[in-house]
Amino acid sequence: MNTKKEKTIEELEAEAEVSNDISDVKWFDIPVLLIFFVLFVIVALQFITRYILNDSLSWTEEIARYTLIMLAFVGSASNVRKHKHIFLEFFYRYLSAKAVKVIVLIVEVLVGSFFAYVGWLCLQLANETTQNMVSVNLPKNIVYYIVTIACFISFIFAVFNIVKYLKSSAEEIYTEKLNIKDH
Repeated sequence: MNTKKEKTIEELEAEAEVSNDISDVKWFDIPVLLIFFVLFVIVALQFITRYILNDSLSWTEEIARYTLIMLAFVGSASNVRKHKHIFLEFFYRYLSAKAVKVIVLIVEVLVGSFFAYVGWLCLQLANETTQNMVSVNLPKNIVYYIVTIACFISFIFAVFNIVKYLKSSAEEIYTEKLNIKDH
């Protein structure tokens, strides 16, 4: 028999469907969208020049690589803000609401600590890097500074999440993490 904690196959399929709802996109997400658009244009340009014109531009591969690095870290800040980092919902289903709250708080502390540490290391790397990119005459530390800023923003969002979860009841966190309407 189906308990309150378990979802039916139909409910899971309905959640898995792609939605056109973009109500959760905020101004924080604009840099992610811009970086993604730039990456798309660069990769399209690389494809066109390499496979259609048979004369590849030398700078597109390096810039695409650095843009992808920036996209990953700036996008991670957006994911931390939305509480969308990867977690195993499977284990939450078999734990009490209080245990889920403790685990969620531990995970947020680990996420915040990780981004603070990586941000600190990246800041040190950016300050020590003096060389330019190989194919474009731009300093390589621009990428490191952007990653540093993204890591510290992720840390700030993780702190906000910790405060939010400390103020929330265990039941609220449980229903949020498992997307349960009636618990």
